[in-house]
Amino acid sequence: MILSQVGTVGLNRLSLREQFCNTASGHACKSRSARRVTLASQRHGDYVNAVSAEAPVLPFTKDAEHLEKWSKSSWRKRKAHQQPEYPEQERLVEAITEINRMPPLVFAGECRTLQARLAKCAAGESFMLTGGDCAESFSQFSADRIRDAFRVMLQMSVVMMFGGGVPVVKVGRMAGQFAKPRSSGSETIDGVSLPSYRGDIINGPEFTEKARVPDPSRLVKAYNQSAATLNLLRGFSTGGYAGLARVTQWNLDFMDNSDEGKAYLDVAQRVKEAIQFMNASGLSANHPIMTETEFFVSHECLLMDYEEALTRQDSTTGLWYDCSGHFLWCGERTRQLDAAHVEFMRGIGNPIGVKVSDKMDPNDLVTMIHSFNPENTPGRLAVIVRMGQEKLRAKLPALVQAVERAGQTVTWICDPMHGNTESCGTYKTRRYENIRAEVEAFFDVHEELGTVPGGIHLEMTGDNVTECIGGGASIEETDLSSRYHTHCDPRLNAEQALEMSFYVASRLRKRRDRMALQALQGGELLAGEADML
Repeated sequence: MILSQVGTVGLNRLSLREQFCNTASGHACKSRSARRVTLASQRHGDYVNAVSAEAPVLPFTKDAEHLEKWSKSSWRKRKAHQQPEYPEQERLVEAITEINRMPPLVFAGECRTLQARLAKCAAGESFMLTGGDCAESFSQFSADRIRDAFRVMLQMSVVMMFGGGVPVVKVGRMAGQFAKPRSSGSETIDGVSLPSYRGDIINGPEFTEKARVPDPSRLVKAYNQSAATLNLLRGFSTGGYAGLARVTQWNLDFMDNSDEGKAYLDVAQRVKEAIQFMNASGLSANHPIMTETEFFVSHECLLMDYEEALTRQDSTTGLWYDCSGHFLWCGERTRQLDAAHVEFMRGIGNPIGVKVSDKMDPNDLVTMIHSFNPENTPGRLAVIVRMGQEKLRAKLPALVQAVERAGQTVTWICDPMHGNTESCGTYKTRRYENIRAEVEAFFDVHEELGTVPGGIHLEMTGDNVTECIGGGASIEETDLSSRYHTHCDPRLNAEQALEMSFYVASRLRKRRDRMALQALQGGELLAGEADML
């Protein structure tokens, strides 16, 4: 692989890619960790076989005990945090009534497929990649931006699959990620206080009194933009654009001369050669696995009126699905057990997630998991940890151990973005090195405990922005003003996101090699015991 080397950073990245591209040596593991992995594998075995057979698995049945007092509007009896105050309730009713008449954006069967994929992530047989904007916007909406974000996620998934040896479940923060929770209901600039910007689905980012008034017509506009985004994503996923034969054509123009772009093209060429071999062996180039890909969409379940309006009953199962997205998550600021968001999400059939910071008590997490997933259905629930690397190393082990002791099955996901936000002058930013350090800590903790790192959740874009400092893009503090386009939080640009995928691939490969070594040692041990008999 031909790479340029830029100082120490370039040398570090080169050794990382060498680790990724070359066959890793076996890694001996502590016996305690090996025993934990074996126990975890035994516990997951039954449902892994079910998932492998592609049998439809429901998170619960329509007459489940926990649904006795649940309805799609039962959340209205609880306190709903982070909701806007609309001055014109009549217009809100009109907007919600219109959305109620609209078709669903996603379908229950698609949600069940994603649940099956996430069950494999929980077992270590796949890996979940979630990526996209901090908050989608109306003004930046375009087919090119959707294509570029989709293209980067395809690149990242190829790197992770080829290097890590496991399927990658691709989930975009797209087609619904409009609303944002805020730490304060207002913001003050030069002595002027106005309501906080809560996302384009609610109000505008301009610091004017008119723009900051919550506007119900934005709900309908967000629905329409989500529908258009999904239409394009479905076309890309099944119309040939995402076919593996195009793997060398996914590079973004501005990355052609970057180290990450060159490294990706090297991997892509090797994938292309493997495809040529498979074609020569008889696998048709027109086989769906070669021409199509699965792609799901997700967003934070935040704006309750909108979510209820798109919650529909599935005619085949009788369950209610929130058809605004395939995967929804409950945020750190709205996960109170007695509040509206938990009440709503515990009854919908979608696969769901919950964001967890260092503030989470292990016993409270076990209680929350039971509320969200009372049947302990694999793939139903992801726990998305966001702490910062130092706090993660200190706090995550106790959470994982509590869940293991309770016998609960979850998909552990790392969100390395939200615990690493800092101020730099007038800009909010994140340092790539801190983001990577949290991902490293996440894998380290699971390696030590013998549990499964199930995925990564990134705020990123396909645009050539300058919002996060460092990484192979060598963005410095003075570069932030150059192309700082986010309406909310800073995102990794395409080059930084691709660099992250190389690191994740190296850790997935390390885990795969370690598991293979343990299996070999276990086989030798069993053979020895048999000989003694």
